[in-house]
Amino acid sequence: MRIITWNVNSIRVRLERLLGVLERHKPDVVCLQELKVVDEDFPALDLKRAGYRLAVFGQKTYNGVAILSKSESRNVSRSLDDNDDSQARFIAADCGGIRVISVYVPNGGAVGSEKWNYKLEWLSRLRRYLDAREDSSKPLILCGDFNVAPDDKDVKNPEKWKDSVLCHADARSALQNVVDWELVDAFRAKHPDGGIYSWWDYRMLGFPRNDGLRIDGVYLTRPLAPRIAEAVIDRNERKGEQPSDHAPVVIDLVD
Repeated sequence: MRIITWNVNSIRVRLERLLGVLERHKPDVVCLQELKVVDEDFPALDLKRAGYRLAVFGQKTYNGVAILSKSESRNVSRSLDDNDDSQARFIAADCGGIRVISVYVPNGGAVGSEKWNYKLEWLSRLRRYLDAREDSSKPLILCGDFNVAPDDKDVKNPEKWKDSVLCHADARSALQNVVDWELVDAFRAKHPDGGIYSWWDYRMLGFPRNDGLRIDGVYLTRPLAPRIAEAVIDRNERKGEQPSDHAPVVIDLVD
C-alpha cells in the first residue's frame, strides 16, 4: 500500500502536477491539504478518470482537505465533533480497511497571537478527537501538513527557525501530545538522522539553499508500524514552474 500526503497550495493551480504525481507514484491513498476551493469547484472528474474515489472538505480561498483512494471511502467525517469546524482542516475516511485522516494544522501566524493560540488549541482538539472517536489498537494513518517540525533534525537551520511558529517548543509539545496517542512517525522510522525536508519558503531562495523543514507527516498506529517499507520525499515536485512550497511525502507499507 502506498500513501502520499501533499499540501498542494491550491488544487486548481497544481492539478496537472497532481495528475503527474498520481501517474508516477501510483498511490493507493492520497491525502491533500490547502485545496483553496469549495467542494463544487474541486476537479472531481479529472481525479475520478485517474481512478480515484474522493472525499472532499473544501473552503473558498483558504484551507481545504481531501482523501483520494483507489478503494471506496466509507464512514467519511468532516468534523472534530466539538462544534467548532468553521475551517476546513480535517477529513477522515475508511480506505481499504484502514482509517485515514488528512489534516491541515493552522500555521499560527506569530507566536503569542490569536492565530497562535488557535493553532495550539486545534492540536489539542485533534488529540481529544482521537481519544474520543478512534482506537489506537486498530490500523489508522494520520497524514497532513502539521505546520510543526518535530525536532531540530527536521530543520536545516534550527537557530534561524527556533522561535518561529513552526519550531517553537510549545508547538512541538502540542504535536507530541498528538503523537503520544500511540502513533509512530513513519518517516522518522526510516530516516532516524533527519536532514530531509518537505517544505521550503518561496522567499529568500529557500529551496535553492535547501533552507527546509519537515512539517508534513505520516503517523501510523502501532499495528501498522512493522509494515513500513519505505519513506521518501519527492523533491522533484518542488522544482520547475509553479510548484507548491511543499513536496509530497510518500510512504510504502508491505502486507
